[in-house]
Amino acid sequence: MEAEVTPSRYCAHPQTGYVSVSVAPRVQGVALQQICPCGSGTSYDACCGRLHRGAALAETPEELMRSRYAAYAVGDTDYVFRTWHPRTRPEDLSPHPGRTWTGLSILGAGEDWVEFVASYDVGGVAGEQRERSRFEQRAGRWVYVDGEFE
Repeated sequence: MEAEVTPSRYCAHPQTGYVSVSVAPRVQGVALQQICPCGSGTSYDACCGRLHRGAALAETPEELMRSRYAAYAVGDTDYVFRTWHPRTRPEDLSPHPGRTWTGLSILGAGEDWVEFVASYDVGGVAGEQRERSRFEQRAGRWVYVDGEFE
């Protein structure tokens, strides 16, 4: 088997020096049995991967928020688009070039909101995004409405 150069652990952008040898099924550069980027500790396939591929729907705002974070991390902007309320979503969801999402911490969650800190790296410089997101149920599905950023 020949080694293939793959994207970084959870990013759709290739990073030089990261080489993976694997025969495991992959989705957008993520091995399905790899730990999910949302921080649940379970495999991507059993966690957010099942939501990304449409095999399940998020049952709570926190599960949707985690799955949206994981979608950003693996580069699945189609999922981010599908789970954004049509009234508030932007037309362009192009990812920030060179941003690698590196971690997620849930600070609190309620009936229709989740507060979190998402960590990232851009060109070797660490950063974080703190947000309190609002969600609504629309036709029986949770969708992201908007967020307040700090």
